[in-house]
Amino acid sequence: MVHWTGENSSVILILTKYYHADMGKVLESSLWRSSDFGTTYTKLTLQPGVTTVIDNFYICPTNKRKLYVTSDLGKKWTLLQERVTKDHVFWAVSGVDANPDLVHMEAQDLGGGFRYVTCHIHNCSDKTLAAPFAGPVDRSSLTVQDDYIFFKATSTNRTKYYVSYRRSEFVLMKLPKYALPKDLQIVSTDENQVLVAVQEWHQTDTYTLYQSDPRGERYSLVLEAVRSSRQAGESVVIDILEVRGVKGVFLANQKVDGKVVTLITYNKGRDWDRLRPPSTDMNGKPTNCKPPDCHLHLHLRWADNPYVSGTVHTKDTAPGLIMGAGNLGSQLVEYKEEMYITSDCGHSWRQVFEEEHHILYLDHGGVIVAIKDTSIPLKILKFSVDEGLTWSTHNFTSTSVFVDGLLSEPGDETLVMTVFGHISFRSDWELVKVDFRPSFSRPCSEEDYSSWDLANLQGDRCIMGQQRSFRKRKPSSWCIKGRAFTSALASRVCACRASDFLCDYGFERSPSSDSEANKCFANFWFNPLAPPDDCVLGQTYTSSLGYRKVVSNTCEGGVDLQQSPTPLQCPLTPPRGLQVRVRGQAVAVRPGEDVLFEVRQEQGDVLTTKYQVDLGDGFKAMYVNLTLTGEPIRHRYESPGIYRVSVRAENTAGHDEAVLFVQVNSPLQALYLEVVPVVGINQEVNLTAVLLPPNPNLTVFYWWIGHSLQPLLSLDNSVATRFADTGDVRVTVQAACGNSVLQDSTVVRVLDQFQVVPLQFSRALDAHNPNTPEWREDVGLVVTRLLSKETGVPEELLVTVVRPGLPTLADLYVLLPSPRPMRKRSITSDKRLMAIRQVLNAQKISFLLRGGVRVLVAVRDVDTDSQRPGGGGGYWAVAVLFVIGLFAVGAFILYKFKRKRPGRTVYAQMHNEKEQEMTSPVSHSQGAQSPIQGEGFIDGDLDSQTLGNHSGVVLSINSREMHSYLVS
Repeated sequence: MVHWTGENSSVILILTKYYHADMGKVLESSLWRSSDFGTTYTKLTLQPGVTTVIDNFYICPTNKRKLYVTSDLGKKWTLLQERVTKDHVFWAVSGVDANPDLVHMEAQDLGGGFRYVTCHIHNCSDKTLAAPFAGPVDRSSLTVQDDYIFFKATSTNRTKYYVSYRRSEFVLMKLPKYALPKDLQIVSTDENQVLVAVQEWHQTDTYTLYQSDPRGERYSLVLEAVRSSRQAGESVVIDILEVRGVKGVFLANQKVDGKVVTLITYNKGRDWDRLRPPSTDMNGKPTNCKPPDCHLHLHLRWADNPYVSGTVHTKDTAPGLIMGAGNLGSQLVEYKEEMYITSDCGHSWRQVFEEEHHILYLDHGGVIVAIKDTSIPLKILKFSVDEGLTWSTHNFTSTSVFVDGLLSEPGDETLVMTVFGHISFRSDWELVKVDFRPSFSRPCSEEDYSSWDLANLQGDRCIMGQQRSFRKRKPSSWCIKGRAFTSALASRVCACRASDFLCDYGFERSPSSDSEANKCFANFWFNPLAPPDDCVLGQTYTSSLGYRKVVSNTCEGGVDLQQSPTPLQCPLTPPRGLQVRVRGQAVAVRPGEDVLFEVRQEQGDVLTTKYQVDLGDGFKAMYVNLTLTGEPIRHRYESPGIYRVSVRAENTAGHDEAVLFVQVNSPLQALYLEVVPVVGINQEVNLTAVLLPPNPNLTVFYWWIGHSLQPLLSLDNSVATRFADTGDVRVTVQAACGNSVLQDSTVVRVLDQFQVVPLQFSRALDAHNPNTPEWREDVGLVVTRLLSKETGVPEELLVTVVRPGLPTLADLYVLLPSPRPMRKRSITSDKRLMAIRQVLNAQKISFLLRGGVRVLVAVRDVDTDSQRPGGGGGYWAVAVLFVIGLFAVGAFILYKFKRKRPGRTVYAQMHNEKEQEMTSPVSHSQGAQSPIQGEGFIDGDLDSQTLGNHSGVVLSINSREMHSYLVS
């Protein structure tokens, strides 16, 4: 049975469903309408197959996914739209949507994809449908809630989450970079802020809570490891509960090391505490439960039946009153469901029952009704008029019934309730009305109330920037609060303190010590001084200091941790992150088909940048403001073939280039190209294409090296090649399987000489390693930046490459400036290597991870093996023969005279292995394969197992074009 009341409070609609006793299938649904407060009912005509009536919207999607609407409280139903997604239809939000007759819905288009569309109920057809978002959305992902609209869109194995604030343009939700969400659930959108629960890449039965800025775009960490569970129908239940009546108060169950404990926050997740246990039980006996070993824990489950309370019950008109089922101890126990109550918003608790009960608040919480949660029939209910201090019993029926739900009449002040159920499983409904009004002889006066002050568990009354007082009825006063009752008594604004601020996006709070408990530090992947992506030359910006005030916190004056620093001028920045793609994520099209090329630029100035476009079939053009307008380039290829599409973005600060190979006859998807970071000139090296999902038997691989239009074809995902000349070489691979074509491209820089310093990290880094290319890139960048800062070596001469897999290892490549043939390494190079070795051995290079974990970077010991030279010119061959000769003579002398030399000189060659050097960044179960290691000419004053002098190739770290496809 489903019921609701329309705008006319005398109208009641009830949807009844009749189920098959064995199969559980709905056999018949009927909609009943009453216009006299339920005295009489009339059966309405419905379209066949109606199973759902959406609360107060009067919209009924049928089994054929047809959407009907009524504007006369159910008398007449009109077809609105077909192919809609059940439970993803939303009425206009008052004060946000301009037209109150607007309907938001998720509908399937003729091509089978799903779209977010809107229309007006009086003029809704395929011609009048509006699409606020141009692209497809994932099925069952649309949510319209308060000021926000959410959905997710998946393409090429990557899922993106979008948000719109007050119907503005949709933007990506910016979670911390390495949250790498597997799932995202909207928890709350109250008070101009979004609270989301994210299941990150390493989580299985827990979620992480994040809260947003007012626009819902940028998210900061609130609480980790919140317990979750799967319900019937694959729905996810997350143990987080917003306490109604007092803004900013939440309860959450955190699961750490297999133990579940209940936490409470009074400031929207800025600080969390465990619940205080009561000192005595319901019989007045000591509980012997004392912190820190024992606390109160509550079950935070929602009831499957909407007409009974869940395990915790709160109400907007009863602030501070919380009743919940749980237990005392070191952790939450599933089978223990004792009932506890607090009337001061969690500051103190009392036990009231030994078993779980369904709860109903009447008259603003002045009357609390409790019925035992049991599978046996009942005829007794309990009620309290003094906030659970004492309880009375009442026989609500002479014959015991199986209770199915509790209902109260409209209005928070009501004292009339209804218990409905059935006497047996084959009997009709039994509705029993219970009226508590005769128990109270008069309305309450001011003398019948007392006040209480809101405070957290530390006794601090300044919560969310103000001191708040509430009033409640005295236990000795038997009177009715009535419709005019208001619980809020007084409030006073507090001066701002450090606890009124939380960490901004890209920052996390340090847990190291009490003195630093309120300090926020930047994550290693976030540079707070970098200008924002939309920073335009001539404008100014301010960098975040790491703090922002908690949303809806009303404190004034005092401490201002988010005080704005001096405005900075937006610099002229070179274009970076240039991308060219075909709309629809395809690079395989049919001849004569319109192709829409979209050009995107992640960073850099766009107003002064010019874009040179070459579509590969003779069409060339110059554009300005190409990425600013977002308008696509429309083109049509008439002849089958492969076309090299290139876009070069250039301004006075620098340039970037994007390349796309278009196959005219088939569509596209995605893949990732992995190349060993170092290889000798003219030495064989493997190029490996990693497919997700792998499909080795039906996939053809096309390999482009340099600017050649003639690809190398293979059925294997790995090919061998050689790089003969120095300079930048672009390597591109496409994988074709049926109508699916995937592409990745990277730039390789070929040098004559370089040195390698093997690196290792603290073991704690392995637990934070998602094994994705972008994560390895960011770790490499932060190590490079720190080494440059400590040693003074320019960043452009240092490249840190983090290896795939576990344990987390890296190689530091020290590049030589302007290498000249036939010239030995300079003293300056030795000094750079010595400086790097000294700062690493002195443990001066470290960075922080989530939770304040500090990761040290140190030199890694490696075993030197005899290998074939990589080849760097004719003089290297002479040098090799000369050094080998010296080594042989020295060995002979040592053998004959058994003398020890103070130092040694070793020339080792590079591996000549054809095995795959890199592992897939997806699975931690794959071991870390060692890339080609080169050991070279080593001075006697340096550790021969530490530094190497090489000829080879260094992977350009910032050239990834497709790494993000592996994130999802």
